[in-house]
Amino acid sequence: MGKENLTELLVDAVKKIAIEAGDKILGIYEQDFDIYEKNDASPLTDADLAAHNHIVSGLEAISSLPILSEESAEISWDERKTWSRYWLVDPLDGTKEFIKKNGEFTVNIALIEYGQPVFGVVHAPALKKTYVGWVNNFAYVETSSEQKTLTPSVNDGSQTWRIVGSRSHQSPEINKVLEQLGGESELVAMGSSLKLCCVADGTAHMYPRVGPTSEWDTGAAHAVVLAAGGKVTELDIENPLNPDASPLKYNQKASVLNPYFMVTN
Repeated sequence: MGKENLTELLVDAVKKIAIEAGDKILGIYEQDFDIYEKNDASPLTDADLAAHNHIVSGLEAISSLPILSEESAEISWDERKTWSRYWLVDPLDGTKEFIKKNGEFTVNIALIEYGQPVFGVVHAPALKKTYVGWVNNFAYVETSSEQKTLTPSVNDGSQTWRIVGSRSHQSPEINKVLEQLGGESELVAMGSSLKLCCVADGTAHMYPRVGPTSEWDTGAAHAVVLAAGGKVTELDIENPLNPDASPLKYNQKASVLNPYFMVTN
């Protein structure tokens, strides 16, 4: 897949790669595993590397597009800024959730075109769930027993706001966002990119992110949200529901860090 268009066959091939990477992760998840230290002092397990290697080799077998993965992020901005289309990969998002063994970790593969995610797979191997989003085509979640179309939940103002937040990284600034919403709210705690998927599947009304994330943390689930009919925009803490907020974009600068953002229906 160089210049050719995305097809259902390629969608299925990428989903298969993500699920196979998840199987490799589970093989380590059930055992005692080694923890190394990356340059930023975050934990890195054998599972990250096993999933990364499988995904990269799998994508290279079906596509000629460049790949940016968390585990091979040393690609220079001079090279990256020439990319109009590329694969964005987080082989194991939620490493802390993995180490805690609470199941809330994911494999993430996204196709980015001109700064926007157009397709993404978010596979949660321990939960046996796979979210797939192809913008302007379909969005669904698949389990062993069913495939269900994703439909975000709308709050007409009479309901309690269900706000998804991080289980591992909670920020006091979230309270400023909740104050702007008004009404009652409850926090839906979740790890990894599953937080964005909670808005896509209607489990939560919104996800304000007021902590650090990298582009590979969000790309695949961002595609799922867009395909389901939701939005992911840069967050103004003083005006969190600003209808004119700028869409979250990718590969627009040397840093791969995201600004604060808001996921809504």
